[in-house]
Amino acid sequence: MKENNKVVVLGGGSFGTVLANLAASNGYEVSLWVRDAEQALRINSEGANTNYHPELKLSDKIEASDDLKKVIKDASVVLIATPSSIFENITKRIVPLIDKNAYVISCTKGILSKPFRLLSDVISSQISNDIGVLSGPNLAKEIAESKVAGTVIASHSKELILSVKSILSSDTFKIYSSQDMEGVELAGALKNIYAIVCGMAESMKVGENAIGLILTRSMAEMSRFAVAKGADPITFLGLSGMGDLVATCTSKLSRNYQLGYHIGSGLNLSDSKLKVGQVAEGIRTLEVIKSESDKLGLNMPLVESLYKIINEKSSPSSLIEDLIKNPHEVDVEFTH
Repeated sequence: MKENNKVVVLGGGSFGTVLANLAASNGYEVSLWVRDAEQALRINSEGANTNYHPELKLSDKIEASDDLKKVIKDASVVLIATPSSIFENITKRIVPLIDKNAYVISCTKGILSKPFRLLSDVISSQISNDIGVLSGPNLAKEIAESKVAGTVIASHSKELILSVKSILSSDTFKIYSSQDMEGVELAGALKNIYAIVCGMAESMKVGENAIGLILTRSMAEMSRFAVAKGADPITFLGLSGMGDLVATCTSKLSRNYQLGYHIGSGLNLSDSKLKVGQVAEGIRTLEVIKSESDKLGLNMPLVESLYKIINEKSSPSSLIEDLIKNPHEVDVEFTH
């Protein structure tokens, strides 16, 4: 760990809050940036982020603020956990503020379009700092309740990996390492699409066998796309791939699963988003992946079906019908 122990978390949402508390619980001074000054005042005065985790008592080592310049000053490690929609803007804003030796880690599961970019690419295009990606089956509510969980920190810097492990590890939170930043990041973003698919399928009571079918076809599609983008398909068999896919696609705590469930139950997209209440990245990611997979000529039938349901008013029941009728019948071939 660097001499300066100040850790910064950008984003006071569900995941950003638990990351801040993990770091503070390990003795680090944590600055938590939030967009709303009133939210910052409430967090500091109440010792809790009642918008997301009202029952979680936050460490007194956390100071929330909406002043980005103040938050970034003297930071040794910066964890970005904002929605993907503002990720690029926030990255640009910290460029003139951040120390050149600070580590910067993307903790957001999303992909940007026009052109296609991973969030780590957004960071590296703006600054020359060592960067990393944090991703895994990390349902924030369970982490807040100190239930056992694990995640993956991917980076080309061994020192960054060691720092993140020191900052975030706990008796109930295990951190694994990887050098495949692209694979870890793609897995975290892609699985949100398939969580919507699984939520939709569950609402239609398709049965456990069908969910098993959807999960494995989801993994095949994810890996196929990742290989086309230069990632290691083996990464998708690990915690950031299969682990995150299974947890998110079978959990009612998942916002993307909830979104799919509401759509499958007959609600339109707008009403489904209102029901969920928080940002579900899967729809935004769906649009990006559909466009990019078309350019690459990839076979991604679940993406195709979900896109038609969301954008062309196809019936949710077409999801299973399209899967069964799809002529592609080779099981495992994504490593080729």
